[in-house]
Amino acid sequence: MNVLVIGSGGREHAIVEAISRSPKAPKIYAAPGNAGIAQLAECVAIKDTEVDKLLEFAKANSIDLTVVGPEAALAAGVVDAFRAAGLKIFGPTKAAAEIEASKDFAKRLMVKYDVPTAAYETFSDFDAALAYVKKGSLPTVLKYDGLAAGKGVVIATTMEEAEATLRDMLLDTRFGKGSVVIEEFLTGEEFSLMCFVAGNKICAMPVAQDHKRAYDNDEGPNTGGMGAYTELPFISEEDHAYAMEKIMQRVADAMVAEGTPFTGVLYGGLMKTPNGIKVIEFNARFGDPETEVILPRLTSDMCQVFCDVADGKTPVIEWDDQATLGVVLASKGYPGSYEKGYVIEGTEAVDGSIYHMGTALKDGKYVTSGGRVMIVVCQAPTLREAQQKAAAEVAKIKCENLFHRTDIGDKAFKF
Repeated sequence: MNVLVIGSGGREHAIVEAISRSPKAPKIYAAPGNAGIAQLAECVAIKDTEVDKLLEFAKANSIDLTVVGPEAALAAGVVDAFRAAGLKIFGPTKAAAEIEASKDFAKRLMVKYDVPTAAYETFSDFDAALAYVKKGSLPTVLKYDGLAAGKGVVIATTMEEAEATLRDMLLDTRFGKGSVVIEEFLTGEEFSLMCFVAGNKICAMPVAQDHKRAYDNDEGPNTGGMGAYTELPFISEEDHAYAMEKIMQRVADAMVAEGTPFTGVLYGGLMKTPNGIKVIEFNARFGDPETEVILPRLTSDMCQVFCDVADGKTPVIEWDDQATLGVVLASKGYPGSYEKGYVIEGTEAVDGSIYHMGTALKDGKYVTSGGRVMIVVCQAPTLREAQQKAAAEVAKIKCENLFHRTDIGDKAFKF
């Protein structure tokens, strides 16, 4: 069996690693892949948005299954192109991926189908948006209506910050021409619930919690995610059942009803508020870094799961009960500007999984080549043990230009 994984991050490394455990012993290709993925797959120099080249490669190499990692590839229509050519691919169509690509689309869908979420308005005019914010209360949530690699969300705590952000999003060229969704600020614990979805059929993965802020105690700017863990003591069975029925299943059904059935991974970024569980955002693909702590727990055949979902079937999935925690090592300066090319040593001594996010191989050594560089993932019978193990293993990695959070998982111990 020949499998192609599209993407180049830690998420794709975890996907490739899970596929490599399949009893089908697949031959794995990654486009473009990264230095870590290259240990498990043959990397090919095709960008994740080069749809025609990806399709050409899949045909030439008799690819039986393609798995899409990043949102940019989905937005480029790679799933539509592969399906049109009769090739099996795991991921939603461009139309279905609008649930992530357009915050306004997602909000309108939730309102129409009574999915619990924050109150909102959408603006493309700067003056009107600013006037709306001035009428409301702070903090307020400002979301760029488009793809911003998980960083197009600002929680403005002052009017000056709100005005500067709106200016950035609506008048500057930083994000491109678009609109802004302005939302009420919700309080509570955020968590991620990802489901394998094939039309009306949904199958949950273990819940996880991401850590978006750059520094300890949730301080600093938003990032793509600085670490994650699973399971979550503050999510009860009743909470999980509610989220599955009132949110995930309802949205899957809504997408079918709207004529854009969803196939792939639907990611629910949810919050447990004093008034119940509500939606913060949806993504149309595996979350990162949640994938890196969830897929190591999979005991089923990853290839079979992907094939079943792509074929519209309900997959049979089993998970182990190990607590799993991952700590991201990022380049100093991230998520702002940072330098590349620093040598990373000690990875071979780590007793755990390392998923590469932004590395390159130079003169036989790994060097930094991205903002988030790698994530160290450890498993143990309890979360406290997994946390302690991760801290010990991270300490083995030596690089003068990396930093990491030391409090990943701490929130779990408040409950």
